This record gives sequence, structure tokens and C-alpha cells, in this order.
Amino acid sequence: MILVIGATAYFGRQTVEALRREGHQVRALTRTPEKAGLPEGVEVVQGDLAKPATFAAALDGVTAVFLVLPYGLDATAFLEAAAKAGVGRIVFLSSGAVVDGADRQPDVIAAYHAGVERAIAATGVPATILRIMFPAINSLAFGMQLQGGEVIRGAYADAAFSMIHEKDVADVAVRVLVDGGHQGRVYELTGAASLTQTEQVRVLGEALGRPLRFEEIPDGPLREQMGAFMDPDFVNALFDLMAATVGKPAPGTSVVADLTGHAPRTYAEWAAEHAGDFA
Repeated sequence: MILVIGATAYFGRQTVEALRREGHQVRALTRTPEKAGLPEGVEVVQGDLAKPATFAAALDGVTAVFLVLPYGLDATAFLEAAAKAGVGRIVFLSSGAVVDGADRQPDVIAAYHAGVERAIAATGVPATILRIMFPAINSLAFGMQLQGGEVIRGAYADAAFSMIHEKDVADVAVRVLVDGGHQGRVYELTGAASLTQTEQVRVLGEALGRPLRFEEIPDGPLREQMGAFMDPDFVNALFDLMAATVGKPAPGTSVVADLTGHAPRTYAEWAAEHAGDFA
């Protein structure tokens, strides 16, 4: 039995679906089972990582856990419960911002994920870390602007990302959860190619059949605007990560191909699959 935490979010849901396609037993933890909408055969249990009383039912008979966490959530109590329950493997979806061996992580995003990685290690449960930097689903943030025209306005037109499709993350997660030989490994996952934000918007426009273009604006007002309804430290860390990529092609790895046997899906494929999300 494989327990997926974060099963109704993008990465968790895709992993649940991929596991079920291969016929594996899957349990999904969610606060609202009636709204889960997961595939037939998935055991959906009600639970909350902030409510330790719900852990026992979720962990009963579980051999492996796929952990997808919202930024800032403290999973220490759950991880300790998983170890006591005899879980044999934990796979954590972490951030590519983490710097191994650093006395102090460069930002709050890296610090949070590094903290979870340490908490997992402290349990003694065999673990594998999957790190991603810029998922393709970040582009969904363009949707609101597209309701008013063909221009996407944002900071850092030349910031370059190797955007990874959520299905590729799921395919890797399945292999690591199901196959042997991944204990103690840290995998950096990247997409098919490095694209600047200008290039991303052009590719997205081709998928939507619209003449989209990216218009660069100063980052200061954007940081202030987003910081009004999000953690300002998180916002600044995100913008700093983006700024650091300007004029530098994003590095790529062969992890997706090595572990799944197929090349990473392209950003154009992602855009075509998600065209309906921008309607």
C-alpha cells in the first residue's frame, strides 16, 4: 500500500493516477474525501497532517509514502508516526533551491525544504528526495492576465527555466516508490529544454492559437503586490530565484529519461494539454 500525501494537488494527483495505471494499491489522504475525485480503486481516507489523531488510519499497512507538502507545513509529527508505523520508504518532493551542505540555506524556500529533508533523515526510514525548481504549472498564473488581452506582463523576460511537466514528476515518483535501488538518493528533475519567459509565452500562444507576447516590467511593484497577500519572505525568495536565472540557460539533467525510459515532455506538450485552463 502506497500512501500519497497531497493527493488532490497536481503532483500528488498525477502520481496517484500513474500508480493506479500500473495496478498498485494506493491510499490518498485528504481533508475532504467527498471532493477528491480520484480514480476508481484508490482508497481515500480523511485526515490532516495538522491532526495527529488521523495518522493511524492513514498509515495502517502502508509500505511507502509519497510526500507532497504545501510550503510551511510542519510534517515532523507525521514523519515520526510513519516511522513508528513501520513505513519502509519515504519519497519527498522537495525544492531545487536546496543547497546541500550549506550551513545556512540561501532563502526561506530552500530552508523549509531542507528542514523537511532533515526531519525525514532523522526518522531513519529509507528515503529518496526528488527536487524540482520550476514546474510547468507555474504558467497557470498567466491565466488571469490572458482574460484581458494578449500581453503577459511580468519581471525578468530573460529568466530561463527548464519547466518540468507534472506527469514527468509523477512517472519518476512511481519508479522510485515501486522499484528498488533509490534509497538515500537525491534526484534533480528538469524538463526537456531551457526556455526564457519570452519563449514560454510564445510557445503558450502557439498552443492557444493567440499572438501572445511577454512584456517586462520592474519587479519592485510586483514583489510588493504579491507580498500583500502572501508571505513576503517567500515572495522575495521566489523573485530572487527567478532573477538569478536571467541570461543563463537553465541546466538540465537526464533523471527523467534515466528512471522512466522516456524523454521529458516538452513545454509545448504541456501547453497543449492545458489549453483549456486558459480559456
